[in-house]
Amino acid sequence: MESLIIIIFILGYLSITLEHTFKIDKLIPALAMMAIMWAIVALGHLEVFNVDATLRVLVPTHLEEILLHHLGKTSEILIFLIGAMTIVEIIDYFNGFATIKGFVKTRSKLKLLWIFSFLAFILSSIIDNLTATIVLISILRKLMNSREDRIWYAGIIIIAANAGGAWSPIGDVTTTMLWIANKVSVEQLIIHLFIPSIIATVVPTAIASFMPAFKGNIEEIKEEGDEKSNKYGAFMLYLGLGAIIFVPIFKTITHLPPYVGMMLSLAVVAIFAEILSNRKFAMTSFNDESDNSSHYSPVHKALSKVEMPSILFFLGILMAVAALESLGHLYGFANWLQEAMPKLGTELANSQVSDLVIILLGMGSAVIDNVPLVAASIGMFPQGIDDPIWHFVAFAAGTGGSMLIIGSAAGVVAMGMEKIDFFWYLKKFTGLAFLGYMAGSITFMILRLFLY
Repeated sequence: MESLIIIIFILGYLSITLEHTFKIDKLIPALAMMAIMWAIVALGHLEVFNVDATLRVLVPTHLEEILLHHLGKTSEILIFLIGAMTIVEIIDYFNGFATIKGFVKTRSKLKLLWIFSFLAFILSSIIDNLTATIVLISILRKLMNSREDRIWYAGIIIIAANAGGAWSPIGDVTTTMLWIANKVSVEQLIIHLFIPSIIATVVPTAIASFMPAFKGNIEEIKEEGDEKSNKYGAFMLYLGLGAIIFVPIFKTITHLPPYVGMMLSLAVVAIFAEILSNRKFAMTSFNDESDNSSHYSPVHKALSKVEMPSILFFLGILMAVAALESLGHLYGFANWLQEAMPKLGTELANSQVSDLVIILLGMGSAVIDNVPLVAASIGMFPQGIDDPIWHFVAFAAGTGGSMLIIGSAAGVVAMGMEKIDFFWYLKKFTGLAFLGYMAGSITFMILRLFLY
C-alpha cells in the first residue's frame, strides 16, 4: 500500500511538471493525488507518525490527529498568502503601482536594465516575486512598444525577482513556508541571505549589460492618456507595502503566527480603501440585494481577483507531501541521504548533509516545482531554527528556479504575459541564471564561515 502511495505521488508530480504538455492546470493533479494518497492511508489503516525534532525519532499517532496537524500548518500558509494577495489587489484597484512608473525617467537601455533589476529585487522582497514580475512587466509595456526589447528585460526581471524573494520571509512561497514552520527567523534570514541574493542578481545583470540587446536607447512612447489615474494611488501603494512589511514586526513582538499579522494588515488597508472609495463598510453581502454598492468596493474587487487556483494548488501539494511525511518516508529518505551522499564542501553545522545536496535541490527546483521540494525538506531534516541548512535551502529553492523559465512562478507568468519561448530563454538566460546561482551559493558558503 505504501508503494502505491509513492507511485501516485510520482505520477501526480509528473503531471504537475508536464502541465504545459498535458494542458491540464497543475492544481487538478495536485488535489487529486492529495485526496487519493490520504484515502489509501485511511482505507489501508496504515500507521502514521509525527516527527519529534528534539529526539529525532518518529512517534506513532492517530490519523485524525496528524491530518488536522498538517491541515493547520498548511492553512497558516494559505491564509497568509490570501491576505498578501488581497492587499496587492487593493493597491492595484487604486492604480498604485503606476507610481513606480514615475520613477523611471531615462530612455537608456543600459540604465533601464539596472533600474528594473533593482526594482525587481526590492519589490519581490515585499510583495513576492510573482506579483513583482507582473507589476514590472506591466510597467515595461507602458515604456516600450517593442516586444523584442521587453522580453530581454523580462528575463532579467525573473532572475532578480527570484533572488530578491529568497532573502525575505514574505518574498517567496518557499521562504514563507520555512518562516511559518519556524525553520528560519526574519533577522537571521536577512543577515545570511541578503548578500548572496544581491550577488545572484548583480552577476547576471552585470554580464547582461555587455549584451547588444541593452545598448542604445528605447523609442519614446507617446502618452495615450487612457490610463486612469487615481489621486490616492501613491498613498495606497505606500500603505499597502508598509502593511505587508509590518507583518514580520508583528510576529516578532507578539510571537503569534504570521497569518494573524497579515489579517490585521489587511483589515487596516481595507478600512482605508473603503473610506477613500466612498463605499459602505461591507466585506460580505447579506440580504440587501437591491444595494449593489458593496459589489464594487475595492475589497470585493480585490478578493474576486485573488489567485484561487494557486491557493488550491498549494493546498494539494503541501497535503500530499504531508502524507509522505506522516508515513515516515521523508525522514527515512533524509537518513539515506546522510549515509549515501559524500561530504563535498564545508559540512553544515550539526548536519551531515553536504552542500552538494542543497545545490542539486536548487537546480532541481528549475525542473520540478520548488514548493514540494521545500515542503519535503521540512519533513526530512530535523535541524532546529536558523540552522545553516535552512538558510541554504531558502536560497537554493528561491534562486535555482531561474535557470528555466518554467522553474518558478515568476518565470511562468512572464512566459505567459510576453509569450516567451522556452528555448529562447534557455539559450539567452539559463547560463546567466546559473552563474548568478553559483556565485550566490559560493558567497553563502564563504559567509557561513564567519556568521555561524
